[in-house]
Amino acid sequence: MNTSVKPAPHHHNLDHIVHRIGWLRAATLGANDGIISIASLLVGMAAGQVGAETLLLSGVAGVVAGSLSMAAGEYVSVSSQADAEKAELDMEAAHLASHPEFELNELTRIYVDRGLDEALARQVASDLMRHDPLGAHARDELGITESMSAKPLQAAWSSALSFCAGGALPLLMAYLGTLREWGTNTQVLAISISALLALVLTGYVVARAGKSPVLRSVLRITLWGGLALGLSWAAGFLFDLQLH
Repeated sequence: MNTSVKPAPHHHNLDHIVHRIGWLRAATLGANDGIISIASLLVGMAAGQVGAETLLLSGVAGVVAGSLSMAAGEYVSVSSQADAEKAELDMEAAHLASHPEFELNELTRIYVDRGLDEALARQVASDLMRHDPLGAHARDELGITESMSAKPLQAAWSSALSFCAGGALPLLMAYLGTLREWGTNTQVLAISISALLALVLTGYVVARAGKSPVLRSVLRITLWGGLALGLSWAAGFLFDLQLH
């Protein structure tokens, strides 16, 4: 009796990240914006010597408004992309119906340019057009694929949830500072450090999810965040000087 165990099938597509680029981009943008926006808002307000209630209210309002703004912005922009893709596909479908031979020649030329000889390119193009002509032209002529196509709702909720998650930590630090009656400098420092640590974590997670260099991702996101925090603190400090 053969007792050998067959190896589990290898799902090659699981090794790639192209199928999750859409939501990864939206989540990265949302988390990065949530951390930097809310932390910078709180640092600027704290540097301007506002009261504890005003500081917390500003933070809460910023998280709510920012997450909804991110969701709406992503939905509108990605919907526009989806509309443009649909228009391109409709045009291509019309071309296939009215000029099938021209479209076959066009697809053949694409494969020739990619390295196939003329006869093989013609055979491949003919077989693909018999199977799914619009899909073949969408993929190889227009560059539109299922994994890369625009998904407005996915982009909207990914961005909104990640913005809330990103803004939660600096808001929590501001709340903790209010409970413990920290001074302005301590509060600014605590919010800034928490935001920078959150940015480091975000850069690491994004790099791992996207299989990109970790150090480059962390430095890129942290340096821009630090610049935003510094400028926000300076704006609040100068505003307070003008009032006094």
